[in-house]
Amino acid sequence: MQDANQGHAPELDGHNMVIGIVRARFNDSITQTLQDACISELLRLGVKREHIETAEVPGALEVPVALQAMAQHDRFDALIALGCIIRGETYHFELVANESGAGVSRVALDYEIPVANAILTVEDEAQAIARQVDKGRDAAAVAVEMAQLLDRIA
Repeated sequence: MQDANQGHAPELDGHNMVIGIVRARFNDSITQTLQDACISELLRLGVKREHIETAEVPGALEVPVALQAMAQHDRFDALIALGCIIRGETYHFELVANESGAGVSRVALDYEIPVANAILTVEDEAQAIARQVDKGRDAAAVAVEMAQLLDRIA
C-alpha cells in the first residue's frame, strides 16, 4: 500500500525543541555561513534562540566527539554537524571525509538522536560557497523533521 503523503515533506514545527550545533572552524568563512543559515532556518521553524546551543571545534574530525558530549546530556531533541572538507592533493581528504561521516552516524545510532550531517565534502572552494546557505538550511529542516519523527514513533 502506498503512503498518501509519499513525496511530501511533513509540516515542520520546532517550537518545543532544543537543538545542538557543532561547527568545525576549519574553512571558517564557509562554516560560519553554514551556521548562520542553519540558525536562521531553525528560528523560522519556531526553535527559540535560547534553545539553540552551539559549540566550535577545530576541524571535521573533532565534530563527532563534541556531538557525543552533547548527546550524553539527553537534553537535545536533535543535533547538527557543520563543517567543510575541501579536496586537496593527498589522501587526507578521503580520510577526514570518511572518518567524520562515520563518527557523526555513530553518535546518532549510539544515542538514538537525530544528527543532521552538513559537513560539506567538495572539490574546491567554489563548490562549498555554492552550497553553504542551502546546506545550512537543509540541516535545520532535517534536524526538526527527524526529531518530530522520532518523537512520534517513540
